[in-house]
Amino acid sequence: MGVRVEEHVILGEPEQKKLVTITVDGKEIQAREGENILAALVACGIIVNRYTEKRNEPRGLFCGIGQCTDCAMIVNGKPNVRTCVTPVKAGMVIETQYGVGKKVAVND
Repeated sequence: MGVRVEEHVILGEPEQKKLVTITVDGKEIQAREGENILAALVACGIIVNRYTEKRNEPRGLFCGIGQCTDCAMIVNGKPNVRTCVTPVKAGMVIETQYGVGKKVAVND
């Protein structure tokens, strides 16, 4: 795994959660169950989440609180998922999003 906050000056030590496997653009990575997807990606050195529709510019972490769409990715076939506020679950399939994402039927 990559770099993670192991101890915070105010929050102390984070609860150690179970490691799970998720798939990002066809590559399996380890993440901590319940952490946000974006934290898992950044810890593994993945900093581009999507590319803009008009100029094909890369986007990634910006606000980190779910207010912008820079971290939007396709998660389990659903486009435009804000990865900074979406918790990791074992077996997730995550894809870099291009433009507005794929048009898929989602039964949530």
